[in-house]
Amino acid sequence: MKSTLEIGIIQQSKTADIADNRRRLAEAVGQLAANGAKLIVNQELHDTLYFCQTESVECFDLAVGINQENEVCHFYSDLAKRHGIVLVVSLFERRAPGLCHNTAIVFDTDGSEAGRYRKMHIPDDPAYYEKFYFTPGDLGFRPIDTSIGRLGILVCWDQWFPEAARLMALAGAELLIYPTAIGWESTDTPDEQERQRQAWMTVQRGHAVANGLPVVTVNRVGHEADPSAATGGIQFWGSSFIAGPQGELLFEAPTDQECTQIISVDMHRSEQVRRWWPFLRDRRIDAYDGLLRRYIATE
Repeated sequence: MKSTLEIGIIQQSKTADIADNRRRLAEAVGQLAANGAKLIVNQELHDTLYFCQTESVECFDLAVGINQENEVCHFYSDLAKRHGIVLVVSLFERRAPGLCHNTAIVFDTDGSEAGRYRKMHIPDDPAYYEKFYFTPGDLGFRPIDTSIGRLGILVCWDQWFPEAARLMALAGAELLIYPTAIGWESTDTPDEQERQRQAWMTVQRGHAVANGLPVVTVNRVGHEADPSAATGGIQFWGSSFIAGPQGELLFEAPTDQECTQIISVDMHRSEQVRRWWPFLRDRRIDAYDGLLRRYIATE
């Protein structure tokens, strides 16, 4: 990997107009690439509204097959090739009838698929009914090799689990990347909302520190109504950010505005940080058997 990597992020609000969502995304990619971005990261499920606020079988019509001949994949493959960038996209994958995944795909600079990651941890909370739609991933925590380096792609709910970040790091990831869709519930108090947002940033900055790796997180922004009207919808809190290998914030986007930004990241800094803080060296792998259990009784 080059010593400095120019990373572009795209934080956007979304509508029910899928064609327009893709058009606006493509415009942002073009602008970032023209200004020197070599890696561009998008938010989770960026082609559509966040349909998981309700459980509706009709929403499965939004799922797409993922292969190079597919129109959607061709669109993003061509975008990466045309601009000579590595592009991270997030799609609702239709693998087979009734079998779908929340899948991130990485297209390399020549438009080829460098690899994909299927979201492993699937939430099931009010307004985030993802278990209804997504089968847990079966590709494991494997980094994706690209022309600019080895990328550790994870997705949204995965970001709360240190095990996922650690396994990506142990497999040689040089960067942790989290396409995301998370926001506030309207009935939470402002203090509670801010506690949630800060916790979300803190845990991911902790992954950067614990693994000596930069972290890139791209979230959606704006309000999306609950189609069932059971809740006040979700106000996505934006706040896309990049942290360095000591958890230092290199960039943080607004909570309430769309944002496209290029951030220069010193990729050689991880080597030095890991020399200062050799956490991987000092791991007690002989004493971690309990991590493979659901719960350890204390009696």
